[in-house]
Amino acid sequence: MASIAITDHGSMYGAIDFYTAARTAGLKPILGCEVYVAESNRTIRDASNRNPFHLTLLAKNTKGYHNLIQLVTRSHTEGFYYKPRVDRALLQEHHDGLIALSGCASGELVRLILEGRVTDAEAAALWYRDLFGDYYIELQRHPIHDLEVANPELVALGRRLGIPLVATFDVHYVEQADAEAHDLLLCVQTNALVQDEKRLKMAGDFFYLRSPEEVAELFQDLPEAIENTVRIAELCDVQLDFNKLHLPEVPLPEGRSAEEHLAFLCWDGFRQRFPYPTPELEQRLQHELDVIERTQFADYFLVVW
Repeated sequence: MASIAITDHGSMYGAIDFYTAARTAGLKPILGCEVYVAESNRTIRDASNRNPFHLTLLAKNTKGYHNLIQLVTRSHTEGFYYKPRVDRALLQEHHDGLIALSGCASGELVRLILEGRVTDAEAAALWYRDLFGDYYIELQRHPIHDLEVANPELVALGRRLGIPLVATFDVHYVEQADAEAHDLLLCVQTNALVQDEKRLKMAGDFFYLRSPEEVAELFQDLPEAIENTVRIAELCDVQLDFNKLHLPEVPLPEGRSAEEHLAFLCWDGFRQRFPYPTPELEQRLQHELDVIERTQFADYFLVVW
């Protein structure tokens, strides 16, 4: 495989380490997130809004990466209710540069199909397609009852609406043999015992990273779903620059650099505090300003100011 993606639930904490590790290994990193979409409004917090839909978003470019950051940040600061949630209004605001996949068994389309609301599923699919442009219907072939019921309808829906299909898998660990260790981690995370019958657990040991051969066998009847994984990978090209600082900038007086404006503010405050300064005090401030300029941190100090 030439590329690999990360789509953690509701967060992007692993994105940078993942990006650098993939680059080091000679792989194209695809940065994404499996966001939680509120059933109505992200600001509503009541019992009827405890089961948000899952939606897979992938960054095509730097613009998409920045929009993904905004979505994840605002899902935590504005939409958090058991989970960090976005809503359709937020997706409309920050959709540029993103590819959307319809989601797993907890995605909106699967939920609606299982409820017998196929017409609503069509309307939802069309809404996402019209918003993102690059929108794909996810097909996951895990031995899970809900997926086995929904998958034929998803294929038919994609055919009717002309929306491309894409083969995906829920991946929570790399090797199938890792399932037991992952189960222990779930117990640690949820403060549960392995023998607890009612604890959170996965449906089986099949949430591992599949080989191309396994995927080809499982999707031999839908080769286009596999081909589209390559198409999506080719669409994604986020280039992160670690050789320069990425600090927010404050508005500056015309003709004055960040370093010059910081120096102006500092010397102004200095004169107010030390009307009769000693050379030692002046040298101390100048030394501090020199260090800030040399390390290119003037913008940081201005933002804090």
